[in-house]
Amino acid sequence: MPNLITVGNINGLHGVQGWVKVFSYTDPISNILDYSPWQLQGKTLQLLSGQVHGKGIIAQLDSINERDAAALLLGSDIMVYRDQLPAEQENEYYWTDLIGLTVTNCENIILGQVDHLMETGANDVLVVKGEQQRMIPFVLQHVVIKVDLTQRTMLVDWDADF
Repeated sequence: MPNLITVGNINGLHGVQGWVKVFSYTDPISNILDYSPWQLQGKTLQLLSGQVHGKGIIAQLDSINERDAAALLLGSDIMVYRDQLPAEQENEYYWTDLIGLTVTNCENIILGQVDHLMETGANDVLVVKGEQQRMIPFVLQHVVIKVDLTQRTMLVDWDADF
């Protein structure tokens, strides 16, 4: 379902009235509460309420009003339609759009495809898998020279031997 983007996961239960614990992939984590409805297990559920709770998020969804019903959602990915997300600004990218891009360096050597990204605090890191796995800092204009989402390519200033 290319029009659906995974923004989190149901990873626990909270209380007896059907609230769920949410692991959010958004930054900041509370942004997940800006998107409703959620697509869960092929169903469309409205977000009735939610809040930051400790280091996570708790949420209440329509038609889920007791713990046993909420337990059926455990492990479910939370997806939203792409058009629910804000449009990217220039030189901004959703991680999901970068996954699968073919990465080539300035010497026209194909390094592999973006497998996933990691957040390190200093900067995000591309994990590129090809003949070998490379971890390339996602630093625009310094390391990442060009991202072409239409061609599904990325040009990086990175030594193939590194």
